[in-house]
Parts: sequence; C-alpha cells; structure tokens
Amino acid sequence: MSRVSGTNEPIPAQSTAASSRRHKIVVCKDLGPAMPLLTQRPDIEVVNWTEERRCDRAWLLQNISGASGLVVCFQDIIDRELVDAAGPNLRVVSTISVGYEHIALDVMAERKIQVGYTPDILTDAVADSAVMLALMATRAAGQSYTFVKNNQWPSFNWTPFAFCGPQLSTTSFSPTRTVGFLGFGRIAHAVLARLAAFGITHCIYSPRPEAAPQTERDAHLQTKHNLTEVAPVDLPALAARSDVLFILAPGGPATHHLIDAAFLRQMKPSSVLVNNGRGSVVDSIALAQALKEGWIWGAGLDVVDEEAIPGGVTAEHPLVCEPRCVVLPHIGSAAQETREEMARLTARNVIAGVLGEELPVALDYSHLGS
Repeated sequence: MSRVSGTNEPIPAQSTAASSRRHKIVVCKDLGPAMPLLTQRPDIEVVNWTEERRCDRAWLLQNISGASGLVVCFQDIIDRELVDAAGPNLRVVSTISVGYEHIALDVMAERKIQVGYTPDILTDAVADSAVMLALMATRAAGQSYTFVKNNQWPSFNWTPFAFCGPQLSTTSFSPTRTVGFLGFGRIAHAVLARLAAFGITHCIYSPRPEAAPQTERDAHLQTKHNLTEVAPVDLPALAARSDVLFILAPGGPATHHLIDAAFLRQMKPSSVLVNNGRGSVVDSIALAQALKEGWIWGAGLDVVDEEAIPGGVTAEHPLVCEPRCVVLPHIGSAAQETREEMARLTARNVIAGVLGEELPVALDYSHLGS
C-alpha cells in the first residue's frame, strides 16, 4: 500500500490496527520499475514524494515521523535533525547511490541505523562514461558540437588544426601514453581495462595514505593489460606525469579540493582532467582558471562541486562557460539497465532493514563506534 504526496502538507497518520502493523517507508525519489517491490507488500506503507524535483526538505521533515525506513538519493541530506524528526522507529536509510557523503554516519552509528547503498552495480556504466568524457575532452567535442548547433559550420573555413586536441590512443609516432587515477578502486580498474584497447602504456595512481602496497595486484594489472607500468606515485608526480587524469576518489573532508590551483599548475599543458568521482574533490574556480590560462588542455566533468547547491550549476557557471570543458549533469551511471538494478537493490535494502534482516548491501561504518 502506498500514499503519495507532492506538497508540503504532512500526510496524516492512520490509527487503525492494520496500519500499526505496517512498516512506514518514506521514499524521496521514485524508484520507477522497482516501486512495486515496496507498494505491493501488505506489510509496508509507502509515503512517496512524487514531484519531478528534489525532495522538499520541509515535506520530508513533516512526513518522516514514525518511519521505519527511508529511501534517498545523493541530493537528500540525512542529518541529526532528520533522524530526530523520524523518531526511534527508524531502522534503515537506503540510498540509490554508491556515495554516502550526504548521510551523517556518526548519527547512524549512534542510533544503530543500517545504511544501504549500491556499489558494484554501476561500475561498468560509470567506467563507460569516464572513457566517453576523456574522448569528448581530448577531441573538443563540446566545442565542436556547439559550433554545429550554432549554425557556424556552413561558414567554416577548414584549416588543418581546427578543433584539434591531444589523441587518447597511442600511435607509431606517439608511442607512449600515461593515464593517472586519483582513486584506484573498482571503477578505476574498469576504466583501465577499457583504455588498454587504446594502447595506453603507463598507469599511475595515488594510493590512500593508510593503504598497504599492492605490488602483486599492480603486477597482475600490468601483465593483464600489457602495460609498461602500473605504480603508485605521490600527488606531484600524478599531476606532472598524467596525460589524462581520472578523478574517481570519494568525497568528504579528506579529499575536499584536493585538486586545487597548486595541483593543476603542475599538470601538462596538453593534459586532460576527467571527474567521475565527486565534485567536491576539484576546486571549480581553480579548474576554470587552469582552462582559461592554458595550464591544462581540457576537462570532462560528470560532477561539479556546486551541484550540491540547488541552482548551483547554471549556464553562467565558470566551468560551463569554458569551451574546452565538457560538463554533464551527473549521468555516469545513467544506463537504463544499471539504474533499474540500482533501484531494485535500493528497494531490497530498505525492505530488509525495516524487517530487521541483514541488508543485501550494507555500508560498514563500525569503525565509527556506537
């Protein structure tokens, strides 16, 4: 059973005995074909935000009271205020994302609330989009597409070097290419596998400070993809050596604006930066300056720092205004099959949580204590 609301008015609680036996789940983002997993269960009552915009905070605070489960996306801030408004019944927060920076994990640990998320499922889709962005940025696809859309092609006087950019693949006359990764987990490995077909010769990455050396893994990747090198490097070397740098690191205080003006000044003038990780890792103002002044060649962005702010990425945003910067609206996992499976997992996670069962995919935040 479900009840829907797209207004700021709270949905009145039902007082029947049947209602009291059902678990209330508040859904901030419609899960499409996965919604029947929730709405067709007699033991679950769904309160659903139905509007085609981000869930209104006031609406959520009004309707969360008494909920056992909560379905959110990366746009919804789950903090102490919201958990307090929910009350003691809240058992699980299920987010349709691999990121969880929008969830106050210290509060979750304190209240013993499980957190479900959707890693792995989106690895291939995001890796595909990362390579797409690298190609778009290196070959000035955004700039040339705008040229055609603005009806400038008919009057274009062709010249040998118009719209030229650095080539992603190696050639007999340009036989080496180095890709760098800030964040070298599942998605980065999937990106590397795709880039092997382009003849990439060197792979460098910046390891987490606390991570143990992965020499055996790196040797395996080097052999598997026929590379000259797979190796960890420090941040200055990552900046200086990368022909294409992929940002796939998690967000949070430890990585906030790690890619700043000082880092970007160390990169090659022919280099390209691709961000499929978290917008907060890259200082937008510094990147815009780097593009404008030619510190780097171009950028392909699926995420931007300001997207967390409603109305933050407009046509006047400094990166949107840069002709050699391709900006996409956070669509890295937007393959139909992938999003459907993410939605199903999100639903299964919240159902398991409200029933007191083990989540299919739960975030481990035990290190935060209780």
